[in-house]
Amino acid sequence: MSGDAIRFFAATDVGNVREHNEDNFLVDKKLCLFMVADGMGGHAAGEVASAIAVRAIHEELKREKELVADYIAGARGASRVTNKDILALMEHAVQRACSRVHEEAQADSAKRGMGTTLSMLLVAGTRGFIAHVGDSRIYLSRGGTVQQVTEDHTVFNELIKRGKLTPEQIERVGHKNAITRAVGVYERVDVDTLMIEVLPGDTFVLASDGLTGYLDDANQLSAHLALDGDASAKSMIDFAKEAGGKDNITVIVVRLGGTETEAVERAKRLALKRDVLARMPLFARLRERELLRVMQAVEVRTYEDGQIVIREGDKGDELFIVLAGKVAVARGGETLTRLGAGEHFGEMALIRAVPRSATVSANGRAELIAIRRQDFFELLRTEHEIAVKMLWQFLGVLADRLDATSSELRHAKQELAADDVTAEVDVEIFPGLDGDHAGPFGRR
Repeated sequence: MSGDAIRFFAATDVGNVREHNEDNFLVDKKLCLFMVADGMGGHAAGEVASAIAVRAIHEELKREKELVADYIAGARGASRVTNKDILALMEHAVQRACSRVHEEAQADSAKRGMGTTLSMLLVAGTRGFIAHVGDSRIYLSRGGTVQQVTEDHTVFNELIKRGKLTPEQIERVGHKNAITRAVGVYERVDVDTLMIEVLPGDTFVLASDGLTGYLDDANQLSAHLALDGDASAKSMIDFAKEAGGKDNITVIVVRLGGTETEAVERAKRLALKRDVLARMPLFARLRERELLRVMQAVEVRTYEDGQIVIREGDKGDELFIVLAGKVAVARGGETLTRLGAGEHFGEMALIRAVPRSATVSANGRAELIAIRRQDFFELLRTEHEIAVKMLWQFLGVLADRLDATSSELRHAKQELAADDVTAEVDVEIFPGLDGDHAGPFGRR
């Protein structure tokens, strides 16, 4: 998606209480880059921290603009730029900024401990790349629904995630709104990164907690987003000030354009991909933001009629889910079953490298979602809450498979027992069965 297809509206305000505005923001239309940073630290050090961070990140991304251009162009071959390359670039830029802010703080005792939140969006082609630290937020409005796509790094949110206290108990915790991560407080910081498939008509909101602190629900933004142009951003600033304005307020509204035909078709395919993943038992308990994390780790592949997906006896490292069309499952050359949209195969390959138990091939043209073991483990490593949910669900899948195997063994034993009885009857009760001469139950 080009910069010409993107409109943006930005506003910042000191609020009703603070004397200095320690927020900083950046918009680079050519790079399709948007950032909001909320600084912290005494003696206006927060303003210094947020300014250094925004500038340092911008410099790093401008230096690598050819990499982003190659990604958008879809370069092929050995030099192909991947989603992971762009996410790695963004994380590197944030780490560089973190180091710069920390160095400045160490050089001036008045600025020791200064830091900043950072929420960044880079739109590259049909993808939106996000890097996030702290409690500023990024929201996505799509199809009339607004959802928060970043996660607050605060004491409050950590306590909620761990389930240690009830919401009522957490309300009484001191410093519950303190942030647990910030750019520049230390030399390095854990950075959340996320890739989202974007659609024409999508609207992103980047905002500091001067606004988000007054929101009880993401959909409260809907009324403001219904306004045109700068009125939308200004309306959010006014809302925060009327609610108290106790902090600096910064908002960037980013609206993506495109043709209606393109929007409808891509929206349908994206919704199908999301729904197919959500219906799979492994991902059934994930929240919307968590599903977005999974969606960035999967790949959609197309197979022509008869094309082999996996071969019996080969070792594999991928789980497949049928997105569209059908596949045939065969063992020993005999077709066992056919799988359609939403059904999956190869889940054991996510855990260990074992030989495939069957051959699967496309039955007509088919589209499959593939998840590699490496990407699955990376998701488990970096997203602890998702890891717990998915591993718990995976145990359920294994338990179901064990039950099914036990049931098959019982039936097999019953059939073997029946065969043994039949053989015994044939030999001992009818030893001379040859027409006119029968055993005790035959003709005489």
